[in-house]
Amino acid sequence: MSDSKTLKEYQKQVDDQLQPYLKPYWDPLSNMARLTEEAGEVARILNHQFGDKPKKDNEKHEDLADELADIIYTVICLANSQGIELDPALERAIAKLETRDAGRFAKK
Repeated sequence: MSDSKTLKEYQKQVDDQLQPYLKPYWDPLSNMARLTEEAGEVARILNHQFGDKPKKDNEKHEDLADELADIIYTVICLANSQGIELDPALERAIAKLETRDAGRFAKK
């Protein structure tokens, strides 16, 4: 089993990596634009794999896992720039969904 990190640990790792820069974090709207770009890259991969838009012969292969990780990295940057701890926020989001959607979907 590999060592797992918490989001807090990843947030600190990213912050430690970026603090030496004069401007460690982009402005929130710039991060939102970056997040939108990354989501577009995920959409493109999924559309090529499952949608009606075939990939062009000259397009390079993009890895879905890498693009999803780019989204997580960008979210961490946005959270750090706004002083948000993601671990408790994610726990609240999961608890909310477990309560709200408890009987919403068919179960195995």
